[in-house]
Amino acid sequence: MEKMQEGKYANIVKKVDDLVSDRINFENQWQEIAERIDPASSGLFRGSRTKGSKNTELMFDSTATIALQRFAAILDSLLTPRNQTWHRLSASDPYLMKSKNVRLYFEEVNGLLFKYRYAPVANFSSQNQKDFMSLGAYGTSGMFIDELRGGSVGLRYKNVHLSELSFCENHQGIVEEAYRKFKMTVSQLEKRFKTVPEKVREEKNKQREFEVIHAVYPRIEGYDPNRLDARGMKYVSCYILCDGGFELEDGGFNSFPYAISRYEQSPIEVYGRSPAMMVLPTIKVLNEQKKTILKQGQRTVDPILLVHDDGIADGFSMRSGALNIGGVNADGRELVKALQVGRVDIGRDLMEDERAIIKDAFLTSVFQILTENPRMTAAEVMERTKEKGMLLAPTIGRQHTEKLGPTIEREIDILSRKGILPPMPQELIEARGEYRIEYDSPISRAQRAEEAAGLMRTVENALAVVNVTQNPEPLDFFNWDVITPEIASINGTPERWIRSMDSVQQIRQGRAQMQQEQMAIQAGPSIAAVAKAAK
Repeated sequence: MEKMQEGKYANIVKKVDDLVSDRINFENQWQEIAERIDPASSGLFRGSRTKGSKNTELMFDSTATIALQRFAAILDSLLTPRNQTWHRLSASDPYLMKSKNVRLYFEEVNGLLFKYRYAPVANFSSQNQKDFMSLGAYGTSGMFIDELRGGSVGLRYKNVHLSELSFCENHQGIVEEAYRKFKMTVSQLEKRFKTVPEKVREEKNKQREFEVIHAVYPRIEGYDPNRLDARGMKYVSCYILCDGGFELEDGGFNSFPYAISRYEQSPIEVYGRSPAMMVLPTIKVLNEQKKTILKQGQRTVDPILLVHDDGIADGFSMRSGALNIGGVNADGRELVKALQVGRVDIGRDLMEDERAIIKDAFLTSVFQILTENPRMTAAEVMERTKEKGMLLAPTIGRQHTEKLGPTIEREIDILSRKGILPPMPQELIEARGEYRIEYDSPISRAQRAEEAAGLMRTVENALAVVNVTQNPEPLDFFNWDVITPEIASINGTPERWIRSMDSVQQIRQGRAQMQQEQMAIQAGPSIAAVAKAAK
């Protein structure tokens, strides 16, 4: 392929170098974190990683590593549980949702999203786990969502390691530029791109790696929405071979292909801050404490002996059952003593304090609430669930905005362009196809638990009044036909387990009929007696 325009190539390379230079302080922290809780990433931020190396020299305690894994599992189960439909689509205009055609359309689209997202070839589950791990360790994660290549139709997901990814925000704080600098083997280059430079084609070692830059940014110059080629797409997608400055591909995307999210973010920073960054001093202290405890524990088990300088230690045996002549004097006083060491139990207590802080930062302690007391009442469970929803609301809200929302929009764009989505109803076409995303994950229900908790408190108060006054009228205020289905929804009860209102009415009618028949049977003797007396 022709050599890339020098100005365009130089500008992209310079921008990537500038973006990497600007985050040097972050990279120093990321490297410290990787060395202590994420050894698989150690060295990647400094370009000094050797394949297969252990990189665990600074890890003495595994609390933070385990907490990070549980953090990722917690977010995965709360935000994107594989066995649940954790989001739904609906029209932005509630009036349109009165149309059965519109409801059926969004239900079918939602089902297709889950079908292609969780297809084995999509690789969503494993990459999503890596995404949450990056969020917990480094505060920033990047997911690349692309169409499945190789002749098949579908989606493909790739978590991009932070050592490869740099990005920019626009004036509204929205990420709209992403640059990935990574390595590809000769074999990968030949399979991925239609044309590669001569030096790549002639390379005999197919595993030799070349550095590549993938640049994605808004298309400003030459953008024409009426065109069907790359010029008609909103974002430029450019692959550059760094060695020689060759353009491997010049394409585009109609939607931003990266879902980049942050855990917490400073107003003056682009990259996020993670739980690991917040407790990095604690992680370091815990590692030093563990080293000290190991030393003291070894000295306790295998003690240092103190002897008088008179030759007693000559031939002294530490074997079990050994006899050491001269170890005590005639009065039985020990002439050989063990060196007193520090108290290991106090060291353990200090370590537990640090571990508790780390577990709090990674949210693991929040989810021990329900397991600590399995005999809680329904009201107590509702209160604890509400507390969890309140504690996680800021974190979850950001992930809805920066990670899941852009991911779903990107998926819809890909499937729509591939002709997989069903035809849009006419009324929705007239509304320009505007839709909204409704999250129905466990944590979303936990955030709605305030209503259920308030109900349980009110019912308990009403029952207290009924018990005192023996008057059941306070319970008449509760509309159980509305309350019960909504409580079931908040608790995540499958819809198929709940009877429809028509079925409930039939059961009630049958029950009322049986009660009438029973009353008639019980009243039979009295009626007969009255009739006999009347004769």
